[in-house]
Amino acid sequence: MIRPFRIVAAIFLVGAFLCSCSSKQKETEQLPNIIYIMSDDHAYQAISAYGHGLNETPNIDRLANEGAIFSRACVTNSICAPSRAVLLTGKHSFINGKVDNVQPFNWDQPNFPKLLQANGYQTAMIGKIHLDGIPQGFDFSMVLPGQGNYYNPDFLIDGERVRKEGYCTDIITETTLDWLKNKRDPNKPFCVLYHQKAPHRNWKSAPEYLGLYDDKTFNPPSNYFDDYSGMGTAAREQEMQIDGHAGWGHDFKMIVDPNGDSTGFQRELNRFNEKQLVDWLAAYTPKNDAFKAEYPNLSEKEIGLWKFNRYIKDYLRTIKSVDDGVGEVLDYLEESGLAENTIVIYTSDQGFYLGEHGWFDKRFMYEESFRTPLLVRYPKEIEAGTEIGRLVQNLDFAPTILDYAGVEVPEEMQGESFRKLVSGEADEWRDAVYYTYYEYPSVHMVKRHYGVATDRYKLMHFYYDIDEWEMYDLEKDPKEMQNVYNNPEYADVQKMLHEKLEEVRVKYGDSDELNQKYLKAYLDHQEQRRNRNNN
Repeated sequence: MIRPFRIVAAIFLVGAFLCSCSSKQKETEQLPNIIYIMSDDHAYQAISAYGHGLNETPNIDRLANEGAIFSRACVTNSICAPSRAVLLTGKHSFINGKVDNVQPFNWDQPNFPKLLQANGYQTAMIGKIHLDGIPQGFDFSMVLPGQGNYYNPDFLIDGERVRKEGYCTDIITETTLDWLKNKRDPNKPFCVLYHQKAPHRNWKSAPEYLGLYDDKTFNPPSNYFDDYSGMGTAAREQEMQIDGHAGWGHDFKMIVDPNGDSTGFQRELNRFNEKQLVDWLAAYTPKNDAFKAEYPNLSEKEIGLWKFNRYIKDYLRTIKSVDDGVGEVLDYLEESGLAENTIVIYTSDQGFYLGEHGWFDKRFMYEESFRTPLLVRYPKEIEAGTEIGRLVQNLDFAPTILDYAGVEVPEEMQGESFRKLVSGEADEWRDAVYYTYYEYPSVHMVKRHYGVATDRYKLMHFYYDIDEWEMYDLEKDPKEMQNVYNNPEYADVQKMLHEKLEEVRVKYGDSDELNQKYLKAYLDHQEQRRNRNNN
């Protein structure tokens, strides 16, 4: 005879077993959370995990140590708004329509956050997006209008303009953490786009870091004083030299320049509150006065080196706050038990010049602006310390995120998911990537061009007001100092690259006719703006 309590116990044990199995199955099927972190103009050279020794970014480095670091990640178009449009749509600029910072962006077209929403995700966009209009695909959005301000910035919160007191990087981090902790539905998987303005020009650091690096002198890159003799017309005619085109006020933070002329920088300080202004002037006035006193006795080279140091210190100071914010978010994931099931991606909208060729800014297909940092952590699939040297592009972010989320990738998306590449499940990958740049004539005067890159070689065509080809052997010439397009020793390589270029243009749907279409639209816009200004 089986006693009743034994029957109850047996039922309890069976039930517990089934619940355990159900719980494990649910855990296995649980969709991953996604935190996509994008800073603005963050050069890979300024992330210590990449080994350039400029600065320390311990929190961003955690993603490399605990996940994967990509050494050949690159962009399709190295400029702010187009890069973000590519991120959202998974399509090249000439397909999604946002080829430059001038053309409008069509939010009505499909994007990956919309697809995540339709498949049960809760989504948020916090920080800089630099695309006109109200962001679509987000349950919550708090975005900077345009470039935004470092101090006391305005935000569009679900479309309503609000000014927030404080430092922009900190505000974006605090809002992201508040949304993660208090605003999201804990029963839904989430995807948050956590986008910093920093380190975009003109590099104003947080009050606590105004004196960071004051005790250090940085040596510039070996080609800082490049004369461009081995390059083409485009390199010689740009307007983005630190020592030559950067401004005494806007870039070097002087209210009065060394010659005693007003710079207009005082207008930028008018946004500061009283305490912020006191701290800023206390940090910069003694340094500026010391330089102005030395200026008459300095050589041109010494002035150029001073400018480099003022630039690089300001730039790196803004990154310190970005890294702090990454640390706060990673700590929250650990403390809340979310780290194991959360994919964390860190990248930039493109690379940036930190004095290479004497430059700041981006735009060119040369390596420093073409390449972008990329680090990904997902403990469930990515082995700690993974290194990926394949040609991954920002074109691939949308398909990859959708793949992780179990959402079918639309055929119109042109990128590829690198999920299996980074997990080690697959080794096959593309052998070339395609690049376009359109915003000329404009600020920095980087000429229109398109090109193709392989693991070793790069071919670029500069057009519109010139017709020049450049080709570089990255293995022998990693700093891209010598154009070998007309070198007979590279005749076979040149032929191969031209064939590869035509192949990728056909694959992605680009053409000279599209170039002319977007050129006309750009010139028409410039003409309309001139007419408005004249009236």
